Amino acid sequence: MDYPVYVVTAAVGEERAGCLVGFAGQVSLQPPRFTVWIFKANHTYAVASRSRVLVVHLLPARGHDLAELFGGLTGDEVDKFAATTWEPGPGGVPVLTSAMAWFAGRVLDRADWGDHVGFLLEPIDTVTALDDRPLTFHDVKDIDAGHPAQPERGRRDELGRGDR
Repeated sequence: MDYPVYVVTAAVGEERAGCLVGFAGQVSLQPPRFTVWIFKANHTYAVASRSRVLVVHLLPARGHDLAELFGGLTGDEVDKFAATTWEPGPGGVPVLTSAMAWFAGRVLDRADWGDHVGFLLEPIDTVTALDDRPLTFHDVKDIDAGHPAQPERGRRDELGRGDR
């Protein structure tokens, strides 16, 4: 199976965070709803759990470097936004300028299902410029997680469990 991966960003005041996620998808047509699942150990989870809005970015296939930045490094140690171009979006949440599409979603609910929490989003703003195929799971399998699931396992982990 292959599926798109996303970079999700969040902000509370001046604190920003973002991670690569592989667990995400549309969950309702009417009303429109989308859910992203964020690993609880991520720096991004701590910020997202306090954010009223999240921005979900679809990366182009040539966006491996951006996926590596947001999936291979942890916001506990690195300011990821200093290494890429972005602008403030709805709610002050960073919008990555190199994304091929993005939407901002108001957080309606959260569901704790183990090591990940699902954030139910109501889309409030969308930008699309689909001029390439999206970056997929198979494109990013080589990225070592920036935030390991279990410290004794080191930096390597499966998609959806690192600081993504």
